[in-house]
Amino acid sequence: MINEYVEVARVIRDGKITEVPSMTELESLAFDGFPPLEAFQTSGGTSTLPDTFLGSIKELDYKTIRYAGHCDKFKAMIDLGLCSSEEIVVDYQKVKPRKVFGELLQLHLPADGPDYVLVRLEFVGTGCKSPHVSKGDTGAAAGTASEISDRRSQTLRYDIVDKFDPATGLSAMMRTTAFPASIIAQMMAKEEVLLRGATPQEKAIDPNIFVAELARRNITISESWI
Repeated sequence: MINEYVEVARVIRDGKITEVPSMTELESLAFDGFPPLEAFQTSGGTSTLPDTFLGSIKELDYKTIRYAGHCDKFKAMIDLGLCSSEEIVVDYQKVKPRKVFGELLQLHLPADGPDYVLVRLEFVGTGCKSPHVSKGDTGAAAGTASEISDRRSQTLRYDIVDKFDPATGLSAMMRTTAFPASIIAQMMAKEEVLLRGATPQEKAIDPNIFVAELARRNITISESWI
C-alpha cells in the first residue's frame, strides 16, 4: 500500500501517456449503503492499459477508493517522512521510517474483520449508441433493449460491490483477487485465451467469458447509464 501511495501514477492525459503524483486529484463518491467515500490517484493500477489504449482514448486513470478522510490523514504522514526509506538516527540507532511505519500499520490496523471490495469503472464519451434509460429503485439510470444515438456526453458505469462470504470464510479481497486469477488459469487450460506468451490481459482475455465466470462465483457487475 505504501508503494501505491508514494510512487507516481501512470495515466493518459490529453491523448498522451504522462505521470501524476499519487494521493492527488481527490474526489468524493457514493455507493448505496456505504458512508461517504473518496478516491484519489495511486500508482500501479493502470498497469499496461496506457500502452494498450494510447491513441484510442483521450483520458485514462486509476484511483483507489477509501472512506472519506483517509487521503488527508495518510498524506500528512507521508509529508512528515514516515514513508521514507532513507535512514535516520534515533537514540544512536539507524532506522528506516518506512519500516517502522509499516510495522505499526500491521500492528494497529484491523486485518481479520469482514471486508468489502468496491469497484467503479466509468467510460465517458459522445456520439455512441446508448440504451434508452429508465429510473431504477436506486434512482440510477438503467438500460433497456432499445437503443438511441446521442451526441451528448454520456457516462457508462459499471460497479462491483463484493463482501466477505461467511459460508466459505473468504474475504472480499480474496474473492476478487484469487477468483479472477483462477478463472484465467482455467481459460488457459481450456485454450480459451486469445493470444499466447506474455501479453496484456485486456488483449488476450475474452471479456464475455470472464464476466460470465465472475457471475458464476457471485461477483456481479451492475451497469448504468448516466
